[in-house]
Amino acid sequence: MTASPAAAAATLTTRAQEVSPRIVDDILTLVRQETSSYDLPGLATGLELLRELTVQRLGRPDHEHRYPGGECGDTLTLTYAGTGTGTGTGAGHVLLVGHYDTVWPTGALAGWEQLRPSDDGRDRLSGPGIFDMKTGLAQGIWALKLARESGAPLPTVTFLFNGDEEIGSLSSRPVIEETAQKADVTLVLEPTAHGAVKTARKGTGIFQVTATGVEAHAGLAPQDGASAITALSEFVVAAAKVAAPDRGTTINTGLFKGGSAINVVAGQATAGVDIRVSSEAEQTRVDEELDAIKVSDPRVRIEIDHAWNRPPMTLNAASAPLLALAREVAREQGRDSLPDTAVGGASDANFVAVLGLPVLCGMGAVGDGAHAQGEFIYPDTVPAQTALVAGVLGRLARPLRG
Repeated sequence: MTASPAAAAATLTTRAQEVSPRIVDDILTLVRQETSSYDLPGLATGLELLRELTVQRLGRPDHEHRYPGGECGDTLTLTYAGTGTGTGTGAGHVLLVGHYDTVWPTGALAGWEQLRPSDDGRDRLSGPGIFDMKTGLAQGIWALKLARESGAPLPTVTFLFNGDEEIGSLSSRPVIEETAQKADVTLVLEPTAHGAVKTARKGTGIFQVTATGVEAHAGLAPQDGASAITALSEFVVAAAKVAAPDRGTTINTGLFKGGSAINVVAGQATAGVDIRVSSEAEQTRVDEELDAIKVSDPRVRIEIDHAWNRPPMTLNAASAPLLALAREVAREQGRDSLPDTAVGGASDANFVAVLGLPVLCGMGAVGDGAHAQGEFIYPDTVPAQTALVAGVLGRLARPLRG
């Protein structure tokens, strides 16, 4: 006799509670291996650790492929065939996406306070990358394990682990796009927004601005020089005024360097500019207005590399039924609601959404502090988040129909 949805959901939730300490142990195992986006040896070790952990929990995959990342971390796909429906026509196929790289430089772990008290009396676990997004990785692996244990028919599941998300998914983007198009549904294991899934994200631009001036002796002939630093400073101030927060557009110059010596009028300077937009129209406006900026010294040449990295993400028609399904699973598991929200950050979900494919992002950790010292998770939320993903997998043995 088949258990009712409510009974099956209760069993899954109870099991997630029982194994929660083991899931947390796996989270901390991943966190203790530092994986800075710029540390290729650390990324290689971290990916192998992640692969071994997946195999320990789920067995050897039916298909495995590693895509070299070049100057970025490699991308790994591990596919586990569905149960009860086979893997042919009519069987569901779910892609679980998660990045294993972090923004934190190697060495950040030393001296990091792991257990942090909170004002609300709840335990917090902290560590570089624990919130963004190593908790999501561990929860995703355990979600499939728990879904298997439930005995429900399951879709084929492909894990995609990439090591360059924090620097724009420069090598992994084509792999993500190709793999997502072969799947019926994509779930991105990025952290939640205080428990809410993310159905809209801003598009991002990673612009490099170069100023080329004229070097001269700062004491003997300063008038002969044209300072690239001064000109680029003017540009940065003007660029900040192009931002339009009321339209969802922000502009942040996060890196600035230049010059060769303190007593030399700078001949070269560069700036790294982070741009976030909510629409393609804003992309066009920003491009045009940045190109129109003039600096006071005409001898300095300003060059802008307009590198739009991720398109804006919205809740497309294909994703709406997936959100409805996730909410239904959440209700069956005893949640009052499963809110969704729009956020300023971008993720690999942007690449999937713009293709018109069904995708939900923010299926991972509950906590806060992404990219900030002391990022943390609430370990008491790990069972519910794991059970949610497991429950969704259990409902996707057949392709989702919108």
